[in-house]
Amino acid sequence: MVLQCLIIEDEPLAAELLSDYIGQIPFLAVASHCTDALKGMDVLKSQSIDVIFLDLHLPGIKGFDFLKTLQRRPQVIITTAYQQYALQGYEFHVTDYLVKPIEFSSFLTAVNKLQVNAISTLPAAVNVSSRPYIFVYADKRKVKIFTADILLAESERDYLKIVTKEKTIVVRQTMQEFEKQLPAGNFMRVHRSFLVNLFLVEAFDSGQVEVAGKSIPVGRQYRNEVMKRLDQ
Repeated sequence: MVLQCLIIEDEPLAAELLSDYIGQIPFLAVASHCTDALKGMDVLKSQSIDVIFLDLHLPGIKGFDFLKTLQRRPQVIITTAYQQYALQGYEFHVTDYLVKPIEFSSFLTAVNKLQVNAISTLPAAVNVSSRPYIFVYADKRKVKIFTADILLAESERDYLKIVTKEKTIVVRQTMQEFEKQLPAGNFMRVHRSFLVNLFLVEAFDSGQVEVAGKSIPVGRQYRNEVMKRLDQ
């Protein structure tokens, strides 16, 4: 199946780059390009669109306001020069959040998270197939984990302990490799040995964060960024 893509981007060079990147992916095709969200609405009414590559700072209606208007929402990948809106983006269950200038490697990581068999006509509120997940190798098999269910990950020498809402999975993987699998903006390293789900942090101070009743130490080198991201 080839996913039909709508690019909503008012910068010609950025739109051209996305078109070029999409053209290199066998399961993607450019269906249309619009320079503002209102034209994008018209395209969605007249064409079957599976994926929207959406800039946030558009003339007229801004990107997030545009998403709020959609009754039936395709998969969305945000493309923007502004990193600070990443957490807000995932409130809309976007597939990924790419910060300009976008490298092809980052683009490839994002599109590999797309659900090729997702049904774009389902209402956004019940579109189960758009729920992001990853597979990890544990107990000689691939195990599926919904990323929203991940509470934290703890590095223990050559192994990684992934704690979810229902279970703990131990994999032979580095923290850096695991981070690359996760949606950008949802998770953060707070210590050399710990990564947490930012949406599930229940309390924090400069020395620790609390997730599901568990206190996680904040490393000195991560402290400023942790406070910046959480104290908003």
